[in-house]
Amino acid sequence: MTSTTGSTSALMLRNAHLLDPISGDYTEGDLLSVDGRIAETGPRLTAPQRAEVHDLRGAYVLPGLIDAHVHVTAITAHLASLATTSPLYVGAYAAKIMSGMLDRGFTTVRDMAGADHGIAAAQAEGAIRGPRLAFGGRALSQTGGHGDHRGPGAHLRDEHPCCGDHCRIADGVDAVRAAARDELRKGGHHLKVMASGGVASPTDRIDSTQYSMDELRAAVQEAEAFNRYVAAHAYSARAVNRALEAGVRSIEHGNLIDDRSVRLLLERDAFLVPTLVTYWALKEEGRRYGLPEGSWRKVDEVLHAGLAALERAHRAGVTIVYGSDLLGGMHGHQSREWRIRAEVQEPIDIIRSATSNAARLLDQEEQIGTLAVGAHADLVVLDADPLRDIGVLAAPAEHMPMVVQAGAVVRDDTAGRR
Repeated sequence: MTSTTGSTSALMLRNAHLLDPISGDYTEGDLLSVDGRIAETGPRLTAPQRAEVHDLRGAYVLPGLIDAHVHVTAITAHLASLATTSPLYVGAYAAKIMSGMLDRGFTTVRDMAGADHGIAAAQAEGAIRGPRLAFGGRALSQTGGHGDHRGPGAHLRDEHPCCGDHCRIADGVDAVRAAARDELRKGGHHLKVMASGGVASPTDRIDSTQYSMDELRAAVQEAEAFNRYVAAHAYSARAVNRALEAGVRSIEHGNLIDDRSVRLLLERDAFLVPTLVTYWALKEEGRRYGLPEGSWRKVDEVLHAGLAALERAHRAGVTIVYGSDLLGGMHGHQSREWRIRAEVQEPIDIIRSATSNAARLLDQEEQIGTLAVGAHADLVVLDADPLRDIGVLAAPAEHMPMVVQAGAVVRDDTAGRR
């Protein structure tokens, strides 16, 4: 066991049901964290001197949750406005968004366009309260693609890097290579490309394909050279299949996949990251939070198809990862994704999507998404069994009395529950 002398910090959680997401089994006992890492689990552990001790009285402990598709800098659903919004203003509201995610038990998130090295460092250094951040910088889009927010009457595009735009335009293989290298140079954990049309872009069709195969392959080659991977925004089966054939590792959304998409996902050991809650939120509240009318009318094209796509992929054994993709004031619905997926998945499968599956996508399976010794001591405590009712995860304010990140209790409502 790790030494607990000197300035070492220790946290002991006693009398808990500890979940192994991979096996789906609980073990009863204690968990000891030392200096932010899980040091030991088992029955009747000895607490080090000066350890912070909490008796959980039979509560349920899961690894800290991972949301693999967020936009922490999307402070509005009117994404085009971010290109001219002060980064200081965006950063202030991003900090608020991230704090809310942590309170919902998400101790790690993967940002899928917008966040950069600065906000990730601010969180890591304690200047921002929120989940640790895997970021990809700005996503790559072709002219007229999902990342091009000019209306049909606009011509000029300001590429000045001062503001909060979440995409950059790159056309042609050489330009894609240069843009990919530049984003990876800034420390991105992954690279995102827009491989189809989308809801929040004004001039493209959802069923369009974007980027040539040579451009997609160029992005993949550059990411692999950096020991990183490419994630692709893609809705239609044609767009998904092209991206997978080009070597993309994770498909974001995938609402309109077909049987060939499923076969390619399995053959390539790729990941599917559905984001079902965002379509419900955009339909119900999108215009209130800035979504333009034209984009709001596009939501119906993917709103109901997403659940069928999730069911198709799940039944075939595709590796599925938790994602929410919410914008602006809709971030508060992040936990609603649990209930939506429960219509076609069992609770343990949904929990895996936000723990062990997500950790593997992020290449951090020994660090997060697990209660194994040596992993980050990221934990959520629940007052009821989520394997019996996934709804307890959908209502963190009522059922999640404690959140632990890197061995520190960052949310504690246990006193009021005794």
